[in-house]
Amino acid sequence: MTSNANTTANTTTTVAAQQYPTLQHTIEEIVATGFVGLHVRVDDEHGEWVGTAGHSMLGESAPPPINGRVRIGSNTKTFVATVVLQLVAEGKIALDTPAVDYLPRFELDPRITVRMLLQHSSGIFNFTGEFYEDGTSAPGIVAWGGKDWVDNRFRTHRTDDLVRRALAEPARFEPGTDWSYANTNYALAKLLIEAVTGHSLAEEMQRLILGPLGLTDTVVPETSTEIGGPHAHAYYRYDDAGVEKTVDVTEQNPSWISSGGDMISTSKDLHTFLSALLSGKLLPAPLLAEMITPEAKVGYGLGVFVQQRENGTLISHNGGHGGHAALMYSTLDGTKTMTAALNYIDDADLSMSATFQAATQRLLDEVFGAAQA
Repeated sequence: MTSNANTTANTTTTVAAQQYPTLQHTIEEIVATGFVGLHVRVDDEHGEWVGTAGHSMLGESAPPPINGRVRIGSNTKTFVATVVLQLVAEGKIALDTPAVDYLPRFELDPRITVRMLLQHSSGIFNFTGEFYEDGTSAPGIVAWGGKDWVDNRFRTHRTDDLVRRALAEPARFEPGTDWSYANTNYALAKLLIEAVTGHSLAEEMQRLILGPLGLTDTVVPETSTEIGGPHAHAYYRYDDAGVEKTVDVTEQNPSWISSGGDMISTSKDLHTFLSALLSGKLLPAPLLAEMITPEAKVGYGLGVFVQQRENGTLISHNGGHGGHAALMYSTLDGTKTMTAALNYIDDADLSMSATFQAATQRLLDEVFGAAQA
């Protein structure tokens, strides 16, 4: 549990703790399934509950730092989508305008709208690789996974180059006819933001979200390799000429994933952001309603997943790569959130995926109630 400086905070935290009497035991059991460390935060009308389990680094006993920084992976998409919608509110972007109108330097299919980029219904090839419904896959156009990624993790990739190479690949489907998750959509969203504002994504993020909400531990790193501040370490396991090696990959150049998943944050900042977003502090009500209106296939809105559960609707996004992951869940009105940071040993086979999904489901069941059958 956290310790607080004043009596009111202590009382609030104690009440929150009574709501989740077994949560600490749960996260300890989750870590035992194969993670290095886990940090969980729950914020609701009773206050906040914070717990950690496991270790900050392999071979050391210190737990993950409370509110330590973490590479949040695809949670980045929720931030980027929010900036796009804020620019819609400012009259600089229209959701149903062809994206090529804002980015004429790319030969985008004119049927692809800004909305389709945010909702992953454009059909554009995913530059980090495709996984098809028949079980086959297509490799990514950047080196993700294995020794190649380890050896090249400090290399800089231009977002324009990632997009151009993705556009050279066959589209998965006709625009607007299906759904497929693609980091390329959000690389294009970044370039669109920069095209209409004349500023970098980092500058617009600071103007529209980070500054107004005081998110001092949330960073758009661009090509910076350091995570900064207190943080748990991330690891990657790979084969090197028949020898299994595990390396600390906490420091890396995240430009290979671009705005598909490059941001850094903390569980507290993620809570503040998601709560503010869903309570209407960042978007006008009509645009927030558009954001949380899901498409039919998997329930994806504009930069968020919309999940129906027995006790109500949850708005979420998760993300992870290279041994760091972040969870971000909230009730529809933003009054109750669960955010979390994980550090683990990643690999090219994503062998922790099933364990990650099981851990997430267990946390959801404990914090938000059992899912629908």
